[in-house]
Amino acid sequence: MIFCGLEIADVIEKNIFLLKTSAESLPYLWEKLGMKEFLLKLVVSDWKHLNGGLLLLRLFAGGMMLTHGWAKLSSFTDLSVTFPDPLGVGNTFSLVLNVFAEVGCSLCLILGFVTRLAVLPLIFNMAMAFFIIHGADAFAVREMALLYLGMYVVVFWAGGGKYAVDEIIRQKLIRRVIP
Repeated sequence: MIFCGLEIADVIEKNIFLLKTSAESLPYLWEKLGMKEFLLKLVVSDWKHLNGGLLLLRLFAGGMMLTHGWAKLSSFTDLSVTFPDPLGVGNTFSLVLNVFAEVGCSLCLILGFVTRLAVLPLIFNMAMAFFIIHGADAFAVREMALLYLGMYVVVFWAGGGKYAVDEIIRQKLIRRVIP
């Protein structure tokens, strides 16, 4: 049989030769082009970048929640009458607790100051929003609270990371305790 002016046996033989030579040169190209390191960085967890990831998570979660808290703080007088009161402490006090969590604790989260302590009110706040306030709503309405809840649980679990005020305080305490 003729295929593009060549016999099929010749085409197959040339393709096998190309596959064989490229397979033999693949490790050379792999090392030469640095593809191995690049692919390993994409696939394998790299602990030295964990602190940067925690910083980005803190900045994102804290910054996004800060916008919600700032909106509530800006319209405090209007919201204090109609704000939900799931704890039975009054609408105004529930709003105060919510603004404290969404503004004060978000600022602490962004800075990485008492990080694990700061996310506790945020975790409680988002759990209340997901399970109680929007408990009867469709999942699409509750989804945002669950996303925030997940991010805050991760920060609580992992801590603030190396790029946090907590770490500066920890380093100073270590130097003071260990001469």
